[in-house]
Amino acid sequence: MIQPKLQVKNCDLFYGDFQALKNINLSIAEKEITAFIGPSGCGKSTLLKSLNRMNDLVEGCKITGDFTLDGENIYKDMEITELRKRVGMVFQKPNLFPMSIYDNIAYGPRTHGIKKKADLDEIVETTLRQASVWDETKDRLKKSALGMSGGQQQRICIARALAVKPEVLLMDEPTSALDPISTIKIEELATELKKNYTIVIVTHNMQQATRISDKTAFFLHGEIVEFDETQRIFSNPKEQKTLEYIFGNIGERKKYLCVRILTISSASLIKSCFLWQQ
Repeated sequence: MIQPKLQVKNCDLFYGDFQALKNINLSIAEKEITAFIGPSGCGKSTLLKSLNRMNDLVEGCKITGDFTLDGENIYKDMEITELRKRVGMVFQKPNLFPMSIYDNIAYGPRTHGIKKKADLDEIVETTLRQASVWDETKDRLKKSALGMSGGQQQRICIARALAVKPEVLLMDEPTSALDPISTIKIEELATELKKNYTIVIVTHNMQQATRISDKTAFFLHGEIVEFDETQRIFSNPKEQKTLEYIFGNIGERKKYLCVRILTISSASLIKSCFLWQQ
């Protein structure tokens, strides 16, 4: 049996007396894109942040259960600096430092001891190319990163995360603040990056989940209701609650009517169309 890249067993998470995650069990395969979907407040971002120990500094947060990366417990057996090097994070809105594009990308490698300019130059160019933003930044490397557009800034954030050579990339709604064209570029980038990285993405965009993810986990009230291959989740879910969410009967998706068209050809293609209810 192939060992999962990331695994969560019997996870419960509390903020004070409030239980945000309930008995979470999940295995995430290497070099795949796994999507977390569900209504607001269902626990998907909470779990994502727990995979990078982002909840460590949250007052009153208590986590039980086992979180492993390649079989190694990230809470008991791994230094947080080592974890953050191996598991990168991209947030909902671009959060670049108020410094040059070059210094943003070089920040992580410098923190981990890389000082030679030639080495840093190579890392900066390589990661910006990986993030499909090199052509737009190569003549602006010494200028403020904050002068770029929102979509460009988000791709620079991805390049910054890749600069420390992580194995896993966590994305918390990375396209929610972007225009459709920038969103497509990020999706194409994620699809390309999964050849070398394991990606976990939180998204409210159901179409995005169907377009780019290999597997999807549906969250509701702090629990994973269903976890399966994305095509199966959206074409033939096993759980009634999953079906209700996809068709717009749970949470914020009540305002949508979901019409799913299943086209059978040489390969099964699922398309989802969401129409505003009249």
